[in-house]
Amino acid sequence: MTTQTDRAQRFTDRRIVVTGAAGGVGKSLCDLLRAEGARVLGTDVTPADGVVPADLADPTAVAGFVEDALGELGGLDVLCNVAGVHAFAKLEDLSVEVLQRHLTVNVQAPMLLTQGFLPALTESRGNVVSVTSISAVMGQPYNAAYCASKAGLLLMMRALAVELAAKGIRVNCVSPGGIDTAMPQQAAQQLPPDVDWNLIAKSQSVIPGFMPPVDVAEAIAFLASDAAASITGANLVVDRGVVW
Repeated sequence: MTTQTDRAQRFTDRRIVVTGAAGGVGKSLCDLLRAEGARVLGTDVTPADGVVPADLADPTAVAGFVEDALGELGGLDVLCNVAGVHAFAKLEDLSVEVLQRHLTVNVQAPMLLTQGFLPALTESRGNVVSVTSISAVMGQPYNAAYCASKAGLLLMMRALAVELAAKGIRVNCVSPGGIDTAMPQQAAQQLPPDVDWNLIAKSQSVIPGFMPPVDVAEAIAFLASDAAASITGANLVVDRGVVW
C-alpha cells in the first residue's frame, strides 16, 4: 500500500477546503491531501485539532467561514463537500424537522459553499467534489430523508457542472456505499425493532463489510486531481459492488 512518505505530489501548493473534516472520510481526505503537498483548511461542527469550527446548517456561519477561508488560503483550487447528516426513520415517524435538517446540511450547505467560493474557483479554474451516496440513485427503506437529500445534491452538482464549465470549473461527485464511520452506525441505532430486514438486505454489497474511509478519500482525490482534467458532471460510485 502507498504510504504518506512515498505518495505522488499531485496537490503541491493547491489550496483546498474540506468540510466534515473532524473524522471519517473528511479526516482521511485531509491527511491524504496534505501528504501530497496541499494546503488544506478543514471545517466541521464537531471540535477537533486543526479543524475550523463552523455550523453548515447556518447560512451566516457558512458565509463567515468562506470569508475566513479565503483570508487564510488566499484563494481556492478545490472545494470538497464531505460533511453530511444521516438519520433513519419510518415514514410514519419522519418529522419535518428531520427532513429539513437533511436538506439544509446535505443540499443547501454545499450550494452556499460553492456559491461563496465561486469567484476564487473561477480565478484558479478549480474544481468541486461533493460526496453524495448510493442512496442518491436507489430507493432504500427507512431512508427517505437521506435519499431525497443526496439525490438533490447529486443533480444540483451535475447541473452546476454544465453551468460552470464555461468558467473552467469542473464539478463531480463520489457516491459511496457503506463506510466504516460513526455516522451510519449511529443512524442504524435509530432503527425501530419492527423494521423489515429483508428490505435492508437488498442493498448489500458483493464485497462484504463496510469500507475504510480512505477508500472514499482516494476517489475524491482522484477527481480533484489533474488526472481527472477531462471529467466533469461525473458520479463515481464506490460501493463494493452493491447489487441493485
